[in-house]
Amino acid sequence: IAGIYAVSLSLLTIMVYIWFRFEWQFSIAAIIALIHDVISTVGLFSFLQLEFNLATIAAILTTAGYSINDTVVIFDRVRENLRRYKSKDHYYIYNKSINETLSRTVITSVTTLIALFIIFFFGGAVLSDFALAMIWGVSIGSFSSIFVAVSILTFFDINKGEKVEDQSNVIVPSPRHGNLQSDNVVFVNTGAANPTGSKTIGAVTGNTFV
Repeated sequence: IAGIYAVSLSLLTIMVYIWFRFEWQFSIAAIIALIHDVISTVGLFSFLQLEFNLATIAAILTTAGYSINDTVVIFDRVRENLRRYKSKDHYYIYNKSINETLSRTVITSVTTLIALFIIFFFGGAVLSDFALAMIWGVSIGSFSSIFVAVSILTFFDINKGEKVEDQSNVIVPSPRHGNLQSDNVVFVNTGAANPTGSKTIGAVTGNTFV
């Protein structure tokens, strides 16, 4: 019973953290992915008829922390790309975010699994169940961070923020065009070429060149 309370409290705390760290949609996706990890680990022990003890509960809690770390990394890139690519649809942004963090996720998981396999084969009977739970948890945690947590986000219409207008065509005049009588100036690209090879300045609001 105490182990169930510990796992439930940890999941609730993680959900609140993700809620404040990102948005409520991200917290729901993260908690569903963590529940997936916990249930699959418990199911593995039930299927193999292994003893479920305090070491196993410790492994489950460690797995939850490892999984949420991977999820937060991907969510942070998703949030960054939502602000950067406002004109793109959500599916493009989610796919790009996963691809940008995929190498980090794979390298971290493989490095951790190498250490866990060594513990499993050479750590003795005392650590074998703990190592097995961690091996399964790290593998399924990486899977859920990529294929479960981000997939849940597709069911929500997450706000990308206010769209920023493209300012790439705005050109500041060079000194050869003269001085301005005021700083309150709006420049418009007219499409004509000036001697410098760039676009000329078309209109000035409330100010003139001298």
